[in-house]
Amino acid sequence: MKSFLQIWMPINASTHGDRVDNLIVYVHWLMLVLFIGWGIFFVYTLFRFSRNRNPKADYHGVKSHYSSYLEIGVALIEAVLLIAFSLPFWIQEVASATEEGSEYDIEVRALGQQFQWNIHYPGLDGVFGKTDPTLIDGSSNPLGLDRSDPNAKDDFASVGRLYVPVDKKVLVHVGSYDVIHNFFLPVMRVKQDAIPGTSIPVTFTPTATSPKNPTKDNRWEIGCAQLCGSGHYKMIGELIVLEHDEYKMWEEDQVKKAIEEGDAW
Repeated sequence: MKSFLQIWMPINASTHGDRVDNLIVYVHWLMLVLFIGWGIFFVYTLFRFSRNRNPKADYHGVKSHYSSYLEIGVALIEAVLLIAFSLPFWIQEVASATEEGSEYDIEVRALGQQFQWNIHYPGLDGVFGKTDPTLIDGSSNPLGLDRSDPNAKDDFASVGRLYVPVDKKVLVHVGSYDVIHNFFLPVMRVKQDAIPGTSIPVTFTPTATSPKNPTKDNRWEIGCAQLCGSGHYKMIGELIVLEHDEYKMWEEDQVKKAIEEGDAW
């Protein structure tokens, strides 16, 4: 069934994607078994308790407990999927992101705003500069970056595009300026709500570079998977995965521009 699902699912380009796909396969197998099982049971009840076979009403009903046992069995299977697969995966991929001492090759912020994604890079020093909501300007400083902070001198932003290097562990701090959004990277099997006033970490490691000359059909999208207003349909960004050397050249160029201009936006 996994190969069948891959026909309509986006490609997997992350190290943890196979675990997500496997879980989807298990859930779909369970759904298929339930669909067939309950369908057979429904047809059986139509004939077993039809008016022709039961002209006189039975006020005692079914005395067997088989249906109860079946419901308990389904609940146990769902519990196994949750406890044995979903929770360990969540602990490894999400909860571990907040553990002290965790190491990442790339760390960025992804901030949702009606109707675009603002990506904040810490620059070559790897330290995010201070931000101040009073400094937010939609055109020149959408992040509200305080340029008087020494750590903010080399910070820069990319609107609607997330650049990362291949085969490097990426930590993204997901947040929002206005309403609830959802940071969605289909090819990385990443989906996380972006909630105002919070910063939620998500991690992924790309295993392949994105298409060099992407078209509408094959570009790697950043989506918003939460209805966020009348312009929700156009809140689409692009994930660009580069070779490590290409990424370093791009990063150094962006830092140089930020320092020269004194303002990344």
